[in-house]
Amino acid sequence: MNVKTLLRILAAGVLALLCAAPAAAVSPARETGDSIRISLITCWPGREVYELCGHEAVRVRTTGTDSVWNYGTFDFNAPNFVYRFVKGETDYMLSSYPFAWFMPEYIGAGRRVVEQELNLTPDEARRFLDLLRKEALPANRTYRYNYVRDNCATRIVERLDEALGEKAVYTDSIHYGTFRREMRAFHGDYPWYQFGIDLALGSGLDRPLRGREEMFVPLDMMRRVASARRSDGRPLCSKTTVLNEGVADATAGPTPRLLTPMAVALAALALTIILCVAELRRRRAITWWRVVYFTMCGLAGCLLCFLVFVSEHEATSPNILIIWLNPLQLITAIAFTTRRMQPVRTAMSFYNVVAVGALLLVWPFQPQSANPAFFPLMGCAVALGASYAIIRGRAGYNNSGRRTVAAKPRGANPRSPRKAVGKSK
Repeated sequence: MNVKTLLRILAAGVLALLCAAPAAAVSPARETGDSIRISLITCWPGREVYELCGHEAVRVRTTGTDSVWNYGTFDFNAPNFVYRFVKGETDYMLSSYPFAWFMPEYIGAGRRVVEQELNLTPDEARRFLDLLRKEALPANRTYRYNYVRDNCATRIVERLDEALGEKAVYTDSIHYGTFRREMRAFHGDYPWYQFGIDLALGSGLDRPLRGREEMFVPLDMMRRVASARRSDGRPLCSKTTVLNEGVADATAGPTPRLLTPMAVALAALALTIILCVAELRRRRAITWWRVVYFTMCGLAGCLLCFLVFVSEHEATSPNILIIWLNPLQLITAIAFTTRRMQPVRTAMSFYNVVAVGALLLVWPFQPQSANPAFFPLMGCAVALGASYAIIRGRAGYNNSGRRTVAAKPRGANPRSPRKAVGKSK
């Protein structure tokens, strides 16, 4: 067992203990209201995909204590975690622990950390802390996480409003416009991650947003808090401090262009066109690429159907991509492995030409935004379907012609029976 593995096991054990009794870790004797100082802690993006939008937490300092309250913890070892996460049953927890335990992770990763101390009255600070303590109790600490509506940032915004007894006034200027555009702004160097999001999540991510709704990203929340005001005009943030300068970019860096989804999609389309031209010249279908392509489309379609019809994620349905990616494409791949399913090959080829081709044509006129790499990949389905339909059409025409010729007997016309020829006397 190496040192890194040992540290991970130790960290998991510590987290388990914290989640077992989050409130007890930082529950000192009753403080006076004017001794409570509450701050928002914003952490810049990191290397992991779940760190790309940053992280938000609450820091509470009282006489003799300094704690962090973190809505972003979860138990990866919970039963059926992956299945339940995909299904939409994403249970996160609020946990609290000494602030000194919070910072080393971000310092070690080179992530910038900024603290914004809130301009609260003693009574407001007391209410905020009481809300956190109540929500950190074992019976209350678990909540149903939602990536854009109920996460580590939006929860804090809501609790702050409760503590204030009113809604803080944030700038309502729109920077991104939709959830998907805001995600793309932070996922630019991770194009495969964004490709998966664009595949799995439908038009719910593309509705117009108000300014407050864009605060689901911690960095945008920090920017708006900096200029926010109370109803009486007082600033919401009284002091801003950089706790860790970090590096300019703590993410893994951009994906090489030749390995991006668009590069792979264009390569797949180029290969498809080359093979279609070759098979049209040979007048014989090339099946191996169809098996590979439609197997991938069918498997993606099975996942998409699960997300649309079973998952509880609100943004997975409706998803117009199901016209292209659905389990029928898996049947298409199977049909090209045997001649007995010739009618299925033909029917699905016409389906891909008509349905997927129509999808490409109407896409600019419907609300769902697409990943640019989708269009070359959909073009593959249309090209493969059209090529096979042309080959089958030619084969049917030629076979019809051969049957007509074969029906004519050799020799004399059958309507004019041959006369008997004999010797004359």
